[in-house]
Order: sequence, then C-alpha cells, then structure tokens
Amino acid sequence: MATDLGRRDREGLPELRHQSVVKRVRALRGGRVVADSTAAVLVWEPRRVVASYAVPEADVRADLVPVRDPLGDASTAAGTGILGGPPGGPPVLDPRVPFAVHTAPGTPLSVRVGDTVVEGAAYRLQDPDLAGLVVLDFAAFDWLDEDEPVVSHPRDPYHRIDVCRSGRTVRIASGGRLLAQSSRALWLFEGTFPFARHYLPHEDVAVPLVRDPSRVTACAYKGVATYWSVADDPALAGIAWSYEDPLHDAEQVRGLVCFFTERLDVQVDGVPVPREATPWSEPD
Repeated sequence: MATDLGRRDREGLPELRHQSVVKRVRALRGGRVVADSTAAVLVWEPRRVVASYAVPEADVRADLVPVRDPLGDASTAAGTGILGGPPGGPPVLDPRVPFAVHTAPGTPLSVRVGDTVVEGAAYRLQDPDLAGLVVLDFAAFDWLDEDEPVVSHPRDPYHRIDVCRSGRTVRIASGGRLLAQSSRALWLFEGTFPFARHYLPHEDVAVPLVRDPSRVTACAYKGVATYWSVADDPALAGIAWSYEDPLHDAEQVRGLVCFFTERLDVQVDGVPVPREATPWSEPD
C-alpha cells in the first residue's frame, strides 16, 4: 500500500520525535558559550511543528539548576490552531507558543550563566531514547550552525523553500475591495504546507500600504519580516509582509509583498481559492 508522506507527517504530530544533527551547534548568551556540541539532536515535543535543539549535558558549559516556580503538569498544554490538518484534527503548537509549555514528561531546569539565571530555559526529557540530553530554549540564546547564525528556530532538514515564477493571475480582495492583482507573482512553496504564498511586486498592489513597526517576526528559512497595513482600513492592520533583507533561501522574494490570504478572498485565473486554516487565520 502506498504511503502518503504528508499524511504520515501529520499523524506523527502527537508523538515525541527526534533527529540527530551532523552540524556543530553552539548556544551563546551575551557572547558567552552556553553549549557547544557536535552531537546535537533536533527534538519535536508532541504537537510541536518546529523543533528545539537538545545537546548532551556534557556539552553544556553552564550550570543546570531547578526552576524556582515549576509550571505543573505539562499534559495541560493547549494548541493554537491547525496547520494543514483535517477538520477536527489535533491542535498544534506553533512557534508562538513559548518553550515553557511542554507536552512530554520531563523536568524543567534553569540555566545559570555567570551571575545570570535564565529561568526555565532547559528541559530534561524522561524518554529513555533521549537520556543524557537536555533541550534548550531557542529564544533564550543566540545560536550558530557551524559559524552561521540561526534565527527564529532550528532548521528542519525535511523542510525547504521552493520559489517559482508563474504567469497565472492572482487576485486578492477583502469584502469586495481589490487589494492586489498580478500575473507576475512569485509563488513560494514551503515544506509540506498544503498551499502556496504569493509574493507580488509593490506596483501590483491596488491599495496604499504603510509599514507596521509594531509587528516583528522571523523565519529560520526566510529571515526577519517587515509588516504592512492597509493605510485606510484598521481591520487590515498587519495584513501583509515582505522580506527586505532575506536569508539566501528567500532571496528571490526580496522586497515583494505577500498577504495573509487565509483572511482574504483569493482567485487564481478567475477561480476562487478556498481559505486555508492556519495559525494565522485570525489577526493577533
């Protein structure tokens, strides 16, 4: 019987998953090395869509100490949405859910770096296959793969970006108002996401956009996003983004505008496109 790999990935979300890393991985805090390992492991706790780095405790160059205020039973962690899953499927924990929310049994730890204690920045899982490893909070440290900085979260070896030119006409509207229309969009396909993102030239945007400096996010594959709002419509605040200085994987979409189409009405060559349910289907 043939295997649907996308379905298998979704079915694996409730499991504790791990993958060894070939690269040298380092975590730093204030320029000080906290961990330096050539035996790191990517760990996805149940329902997490992005991984964290785990390293052998012997490779941690800081003190691991008990947390002062444990959060309690990790099994109470709540999901925030469904990404490409079937209706009624299990909720997922997207990158906005903090590291302190755990979905596998283990012991939360703090990391003491010199005179600084980073509360809850480590987690020792109980799983015997991960014995001797400690998971570290990506957001608490600066990270290097070999000598390359990593932003947002560890890169997934099974995840990639594919950007294609397309002559298909993309029309994006909100409540009957045209926001953008283009037959020269770049279509960005990412990992196993069941939809494309459309990156459009600014010239093909039909409404005035203003930069929204209050919103900042980063992607491990594309870089730091700049957000845009429709100038005369508060309901469309932060409705679009661009990568003004992208990482190399997203160089093709530099300076182009992409809309949260899961909140908008989209047509491709005149055919309506159903809205996808994602963690970004509702405004923040």
